[in-house]
Amino acid sequence: MTDDNVHVLLAAKRREHVLDALARDGAVRISQLVDDLGVTPVTLRRDLAQMEREGVLVRVHGGAVPSKAAAAAASVPKEPEVRTIAVLVPSLNYYWPGVVRGMEAEARARGLKVLLRGASYELQDERPVLERLVASEDIAGLIVAPNTDTPHAKDVARWLDESGIPTVLVERDAVSAGGAPVESVTTDHALGAMLAARHLASLGHRRVGLVLSRNSPTSRKIASGWHQAVTDLKLGPARHVETVLPDRSSPDFTAEVNTALDAMMDAGITGLLVHSDPEAMAVVDLALNRGISVPEDLSIIAYDDEVAQLFTPALTAVSPPRASVGRTAVDLLLHRMGNPDRPVHRVQLSPQLNVRDSTAAPRA
Repeated sequence: MTDDNVHVLLAAKRREHVLDALARDGAVRISQLVDDLGVTPVTLRRDLAQMEREGVLVRVHGGAVPSKAAAAAASVPKEPEVRTIAVLVPSLNYYWPGVVRGMEAEARARGLKVLLRGASYELQDERPVLERLVASEDIAGLIVAPNTDTPHAKDVARWLDESGIPTVLVERDAVSAGGAPVESVTTDHALGAMLAARHLASLGHRRVGLVLSRNSPTSRKIASGWHQAVTDLKLGPARHVETVLPDRSSPDFTAEVNTALDAMMDAGITGLLVHSDPEAMAVVDLALNRGISVPEDLSIIAYDDEVAQLFTPALTAVSPPRASVGRTAVDLLLHRMGNPDRPVHRVQLSPQLNVRDSTAAPRA
């Protein structure tokens, strides 16, 4: 290395030291710099003069202070790094928008950007969607509601496990490919069904029924809680009727609802829990068409409470805490991102029952 290169290198180090001292102390003194750097006062005065010409500092007697421009620049806070989390849910209409709004509100409050994608309940393998999400941006964490009822469910769990990206499942209970629990936030849908059964029992209903919209993780949990409640309350099984309706788009939907109503009336059912709101509204409409009065002849509780209060009669409904589920998912993910070694958290939130006009005591 030539002498000129050595001088340049030493000058750069002196400059860095001076800038650090200015930022830390707000001023530098030549006497202190002599002690710190082991160079002559003449060398330091030459360094400070050059930095003054560059507008970095202003020389004062015995040392220097930051220039106004440098002080102003130092006072401007740096833009915080914005981390991106990716969210994949099975639908962007009905139920999930409330969850997503909770996520977005919490993410904004915590300085996160949300990259949202919707899939569908019919999607058999979410891995291609997840791969595109991860490839599109630098993703710091994932919130996913995977389809747990497909042949590829274990493959998706393995992909999430091997991705190395902090992940929280929402409204899904699952384990990793290795069998370990996965961070998750869910609604206690079984409790929601129990609340509905207890409400009907408290009104005096002894013969009750359950109508489910499809065979899904949510409907299975509702059925589990309902069965436990009707047993504990001695409302079944002989006094209990259960049916699963096809998709509302099916040409058989109306016929299936009427068949279910026939079975309910034949069994003397006076109270129903119906998942979800649109199915409950269809049951009410078709019951009224047949001269079955709601709630006088048949009390009906909807499960989801998305639009139940807007119907006539306003439907008594079990209301999952959708926004809180979304906010909690983001909070869990942030803690997982900050501390990957902390114990796995599996949070379960309770729904509530909102009593309205569609339930009453059965006719005497």
